[in-house]
Amino acid sequence: MPINCLAALTTGKGDFFIDEIRVEDPGPDEVLVQLKAAGVCHTDYDSLNWNKTMVLGHEGAGVVVAVGAQVTGLKAGDKVMLNWAMPCGHCFQCIEGNQHICENNSPVTGGMYGPNGGHAHTGGTTFNNMPVERSFNLGALSEYALVKQAAVVVNASSRISFEAASIIGCGVMTGYGSAVNAAKVKPGSSVAVLGTGGVGLSVIQGARISGAANIIAVDINPTRLEMAQRFGATNIILADKADKGLAQAAEKVKALTDGRGADYAFECTAIPQLGAAPLAMVRNAGIAVQVSGIEEEITIDMNLFEWDKIYINPLYGKCRPQIDFPAITKLYDNGRFLLEEMITRRYALDELGKAFDDMLHGRNAKGVIVF
Repeated sequence: MPINCLAALTTGKGDFFIDEIRVEDPGPDEVLVQLKAAGVCHTDYDSLNWNKTMVLGHEGAGVVVAVGAQVTGLKAGDKVMLNWAMPCGHCFQCIEGNQHICENNSPVTGGMYGPNGGHAHTGGTTFNNMPVERSFNLGALSEYALVKQAAVVVNASSRISFEAASIIGCGVMTGYGSAVNAAKVKPGSSVAVLGTGGVGLSVIQGARISGAANIIAVDINPTRLEMAQRFGATNIILADKADKGLAQAAEKVKALTDGRGADYAFECTAIPQLGAAPLAMVRNAGIAVQVSGIEEEITIDMNLFEWDKIYINPLYGKCRPQIDFPAITKLYDNGRFLLEEMITRRYALDELGKAFDDMLHGRNAKGVIVF
């Protein structure tokens, strides 16, 4: 039976509002999920200006309510996490092992986000009796969401909260996967992490779990640097906001790494002017990783690439949802991955404006909406 529920929506013109939507019964390959918690991400705020009406949210965890006739391995009552990069399993990239950039389903590589076109599914969800798009085909800032089976990962943990499980589906996966799947941080190595919000803290944890010996956190926020130490940073650098390209911070990184620079450096600030900053912090033949998804033209001094430096721009930590999500929850269960500690504040749905404000002003490592 269709369900009427509350959700956060935007018209894509800089606004958002809470209103009632209607969610239909699941189709053959769909799953109806009652959301219990949803993470609040910078991308959710960015999507307010994508010139399209849609249900907000792309990080979520909840309980299965009903499944379609073709769905296997899921049943009503299962605890689940949502994943926005849904692999089809048979395109060129999926066969190559790049499930996160599926050629058929990806809302990012298919051109759906930001404001222009592509690969959106609107079936099964209506607002004012008209079909409405769900952000990243999820729409997790809603009491209920109708999603494809490929978007659902069973949460087998016996102790993780819905709030902690909800944040795995974007920022945590992006940071952890950038260190573990993309850069493949080696034991005993040195790592610099620029920006210690939720994504940066997840990079730090991925590096720590991978056995990095020297993890250097760089930020302009002293409170976040204190958190970084708790999450595994061995050294911290309080950067100056006026430090162009973090050149002075880069010299401090080199001083902490025998004058060479770090083996790996990760940019997690989402500040375009810092897109090249990790190149200045890695040694010759080191690996610089642009984690935060800068999508605009920037200028890079090619001298920063000397010599043999590698610069990579992975999407979503090269996520393989059915492998990586369970790996993260298992690490959590074993006490090796901190998730609850990353959540600075919890909010009701009607406090979404406050959650955005706290995020934009750096008050939170991670904010979560609790239904």
